[in-house]
Amino acid sequence: MNSLRLTFVAIAAAVVGTVGVYIYNQSATGSTAINLGAVQAQTVSEDIDTSDILDMILGEDTAELTVYEYASFTCPHCASFHKGVFGQIKEDYIETGKIKFVHREIYFDRYGLWAGMVARCAGPDRYFGIVDIIYNEQSEWRQGEPAQIADNLRKIGLTAGIEPTELDACMNDADKAQALYATFQKNSEADGIRSTPSFVIDGQTYTNMSYSEFADILDGKLGG
Repeated sequence: MNSLRLTFVAIAAAVVGTVGVYIYNQSATGSTAINLGAVQAQTVSEDIDTSDILDMILGEDTAELTVYEYASFTCPHCASFHKGVFGQIKEDYIETGKIKFVHREIYFDRYGLWAGMVARCAGPDRYFGIVDIIYNEQSEWRQGEPAQIADNLRKIGLTAGIEPTELDACMNDADKAQALYATFQKNSEADGIRSTPSFVIDGQTYTNMSYSEFADILDGKLGG
């Protein structure tokens, strides 16, 4: 591993360590619970400029309904959702113009933050393609020591077509890492997120669910 990627490991670890780590445990309901008490310094995010952190969106601005997903790249339930239910939602509701879908990242740990930095490196147009790879290969890239995991994520970025110099710059952007973490804190607190995946639909928060349950909620909000 070269010095740039070692710097990436140090930066992301320091960012998470500064504000406290969100820890998680697997629940029987198919979601991952967040221990909000693990966050040690809420005021940290108030001093960080987050204006350049964009929501990542699929769908048309003219869609009648917006769905916000809160998910972690290291959450197995989130990976399962994206491998299964999400594909059906995308086909039936996003691509048909019925809903706009916003993916918001939750950072349980430094690995999720690293994954977010890589996913966002290629910009909004390619974000969801990289997200698909990260979720699909979650069990593989999370193997090994921290330096190996960072290198695994770098390989995903390269596979997705990001130029090496651009990718290394993204992976070592300390200001971006801090802004991402601050954005995560702000959004999750504002919407009262307690587990992942969680979904905010028309002001109401829902936990992980099957496609049929999701479709029933969307159809109800859309008026059938």
